[in-house]
This record gives sequence, structure tokens and C-alpha cells, in this order.
Amino acid sequence: MRRSYANIGREILSAARNELYMNLPYLDAALCALEFRPGGEITLSLATDGDTLYYDGAWLADRYLRSRTLANRAYLHVLLHCMLRHLGKKRGRASSLWDLACDVTAESILDSLDYPCLAGSSAPIREKFYGECRMDMPVLTAEGIYRRLLRLALPEYELARLQREFLVDDHGLWDPEKRDGKERLQRQDEKWKGLSEKTRTGMETVLAGQSTGGESVLQQIQVAVREDVDYRAFLRRFAVPREVMEVDGDAFDYGFYAYGLRLYGNMPLVEPPETREQRRIEDFVIAVDTSMSTSGDLVRQFLACTYAILRSTETFTRKVNIRILQCDDQVRSDTALDSLEGLKRYMENFQLSGGSATDFRPVFEHVDRLRREGAFTSLRGLVYFTDGMGTYPQRRPPWETAFILLEEPPLSVRTPPWAIRLVLGLPGLEKAVQEAAEENLIDLSELPQL
Repeated sequence: MRRSYANIGREILSAARNELYMNLPYLDAALCALEFRPGGEITLSLATDGDTLYYDGAWLADRYLRSRTLANRAYLHVLLHCMLRHLGKKRGRASSLWDLACDVTAESILDSLDYPCLAGSSAPIREKFYGECRMDMPVLTAEGIYRRLLRLALPEYELARLQREFLVDDHGLWDPEKRDGKERLQRQDEKWKGLSEKTRTGMETVLAGQSTGGESVLQQIQVAVREDVDYRAFLRRFAVPREVMEVDGDAFDYGFYAYGLRLYGNMPLVEPPETREQRRIEDFVIAVDTSMSTSGDLVRQFLACTYAILRSTETFTRKVNIRILQCDDQVRSDTALDSLEGLKRYMENFQLSGGSATDFRPVFEHVDRLRREGAFTSLRGLVYFTDGMGTYPQRRPPWETAFILLEEPPLSVRTPPWAIRLVLGLPGLEKAVQEAAEENLIDLSELPQL
């Protein structure tokens, strides 16, 4: 009987794939990317690890008997998780909330696709939740919905109600601890990013105008494949020109040097310059939002990444003047550091201070007072790590300011026009640290686990 159900399940998935291809040809490459395999011992519904789609034949048969479109929707639901790279983004997030956010995202796309093969009844609870989410974000992404769920802190019964409504597949194989290491995870992420790129290209060019109801798919894919921010290049904006004791090979003509050695034996005609100009960071302020929406682990990861980048390149001096401020509605702590080693010690022993509502103004007032008192010689910039929600200063300060957000904030959040707004997800932070490690300039064992 088990083998019979396995064959039935494979036939149902094959039929679903064919019907989806006929109606959504822009998904052709993605539809063939998962191998079908019976997985009764793994899942009671559908589950994927990014390479294989495990299925329970009895579950699929029951779904198909109720409605053919339910099987089609379930298959595409799993595929959307892969295309939107939900699997690799789970690490570091609350499992139950991330699973729910991903399910809501996939189902919102399915509900927006106007194809008979995907027809389903849209319950009022769905429409209500979609509408509430769209008040915060222009595109319903898993990251945005996850952040909203964190902020709402819904009671368990309300979360359970939403989970029952949107749950389709089993996310147990998404757990990084159950997978075969970071290399495989990275390979799968690149694979699905490439497939999503092909889908986006097809929708924007060859199949433009034919992807009826597919606007939500295109919007989601555009978000999923956007390039990660180069945080290392971003930090270099705060460097200033400085002369350092180092031979400047670019400004030295070795022809005259060698000619003098040949002519006089041991007397070069010119000597290489003993100093060269480089752009270096010396004065730098890191402000941390310690309101209730910010976790200590997240801040520690941000500090670890910043430390790794500062240490990994000659753009940054060993001797620095770094001030780390913690602030919610008032400045809770001010720590002065004169070296990157001091930043490392601070990072290792970091404790979050605060927990009230967010007001950004006290930090700017405090830094302006320090500047007037001579605490800085050449303050170029302030980096504020925050969720973006709070009261901003109205006037532009005499230094560059960047607000670093790990998630896209609600639409109601408007950063000042004079500030740099940088949305930098955890993958972007991890990529920056990994690049520094690959250059053999830092040892990842020195950093907290990202």
C-alpha cells in the first residue's frame, strides 16, 4: 500500500508540474529543479531541503481528491519558498514566526495569481491579515511579515489560528543544524538565486504581458535576487586622507633608481618617498538602539561584523577613537575605545542597556557636545544601528550619519533626507565577514558566531 501511494503521489506531482508549466511558462526552469522522492518517514505532507521534494503519497491523494487545484497550489507553495530563498534565511530567527511569515508570503502570491489551476477560496482571515501587512510594506515579503509578527507579539492562540490557515508544507528540513554544512547551503542559495534571475528575466522580456496576475511573483523575485549591500565599501565613506610611514611605490620611478645603481654602484639617483597618503578612519561613532525591538544577540553580531571589517583592511588604523553609545529614549552608556582590540573586548562582554521607546535626538545632542569639548579631532561619521522607528532630529548634523537597518521598516517610517539609509540583512553582514576571512586578514574563530 505504501508503494502504491508513493506512485500515486509522484503522478500527482508530475501532473501538477505539467499544468503549472502550461499556465506559468516563466517558471519553466524552477519547475524542474526539484527531484521527487517519497518521504513518509520525513514528512506527513510535503518538505524540501532545496534539492529534493519529499512527499507523502496519501496526503497528496487526499488533497487531490478534494480538489486538483489544492495539489497544484501545494507544489507551487514549496517552489516559491525555494525561489524566494526562504530556506537559507531561517538561521538566527525565531523558528515558528519565520515559518509562518514564509507561509503567508507564499500563499499571498498564490491568492493573487489569476489562473483556474490555482483557484482557491480566500478566507476572510487571509484578506484581513494581508491588508494589515500591506499597511506596513509595499510588497509582502517574509522578512517584513516576520518583523511585523515580532513587533505584534501575538498571543499563542492567535498565532495558532494563523498557522492553521496558512500552513501547507513541513519546514523541518530547513533547520541548518540538520543540513550538510555551510558550503551546501551556499551552493543551494546560489542555485535558486540563479533560477529566480532566469524567471525575472523571462517575465520582464520574453513573456512580458503574458504573465497574467504574476506581478506579485515578479515583485517578490526582484526583492529575492537584489544584490547584497557591500558593507565594507560603505564603511570606507567615513575615511579621511592621512599620511602614513610607508613607501609609496606608485609615486616612485624605479628607472632612475636602477640607473643610479648601475652608474655609481651603490648610489641611487632618487630615493623612494617614505610616506604615502591613504584614506583612514580615526574618529568614529557607533550608536546602538536599545529599545525593546532590538535584541542583544543581533547587536553583538553587528558589532562583530563591524570589528571584522575594520580590522581586515589597511583603510583602518590600529589606533582609533571609537565611541559606542547605547540609547533608547536617552543615552544609557558611552564607551570610548582607542584600539580595535578594545572594540573586540567590548563586543565579547557586550550587555544591552535600556528597553524604552526610541528617540534618536539624545545621541546627536551628546555627540555634538563631545565634539565641542574636543573629544574628536576629525569626526567624519556616525553609524546608528536601529529598527528605524523613533523620533529623528530635524536638523542635519555637521557629520555624515547612516541608519543601519537589518530589515525593511514599515512604510510609516521615514528616515531624514540628510541621512544615509542602509538596509543590511544578516546575509550581507556574514558575506562581508567571510570576504575578510578569505583574504586571510582575520581569523573567524576570534569572532562570536554569526
